[in-house]
Amino acid sequence: MTLAIVIKFVAAIGLGYLIGSIPFGVLIGRRFAKVDIRQFGSGKMGTTNVLRVAGKKAAALVFIMDMLKGAIAVLAAWFILRGEYRADIGSAMYLMLRSAPALAALAAIAGHVWPVFLKFKGGRGVATFYGGMFALNPIVAFFSGQVFILGTSATRYVSLGSIAGAVAAYAILVPLVLVGGLPWENLLYGTVGSIAIIATHRDNIQRLMAGKERKLGESAELTLPRTEAEEHEMRKAAVTRELASLRWSKQNLHG
Repeated sequence: MTLAIVIKFVAAIGLGYLIGSIPFGVLIGRRFAKVDIRQFGSGKMGTTNVLRVAGKKAAALVFIMDMLKGAIAVLAAWFILRGEYRADIGSAMYLMLRSAPALAALAAIAGHVWPVFLKFKGGRGVATFYGGMFALNPIVAFFSGQVFILGTSATRYVSLGSIAGAVAAYAILVPLVLVGGLPWENLLYGTVGSIAIIATHRDNIQRLMAGKERKLGESAELTLPRTEAEEHEMRKAAVTRELASLRWSKQNLHG
């Protein structure tokens, strides 16, 4: 019985990692812009780079899908281990089971940052972090998300807003867990997750300190040599976006 529980626990964590490894940014970037977004801007597959390369619609879709990775990892862990939370399993096993959803969400972040499907080169894990937090504690996710939005809006630096939001999640969780009686596994997730977000933004922090960080809305530059086919596809994608923008403007003028 104990071995079966351990196997389920490991399966929940492993599944969380695999879910996190799904490269939605790359897939959606190819669908909208016909290019590999990792060859542009930061070289990452996250929402910000997709926004710079493929536009707002693609970026919004990537953000939603990356959030779902964290949330689904939590829900999957709860589902896999349902019925195992019994009084007779022992305190150590019970603590392990309680930590499973949070650990599965952290595994999803790890999968997003180091995806097995992309030779372990992924994104920064921000949207996945918020997705996991939303599944574990929607209230903390909401308020820390507001810090992220305000920080990004005020400075126009997504990286700074991301770090501020992650730190805010930790700061909110500490008193709620220590004084308010919130489950300790929430703080486990908030602590490790916020450290992970800061760690994945090391290069951004260096650019911020040097005054070279790109602001929200700035276009992405090619990071790798561009082939003739990629040049052609980029021109086509740019024309398509421009035509769509013109059609939208005409519809609003005649509306």
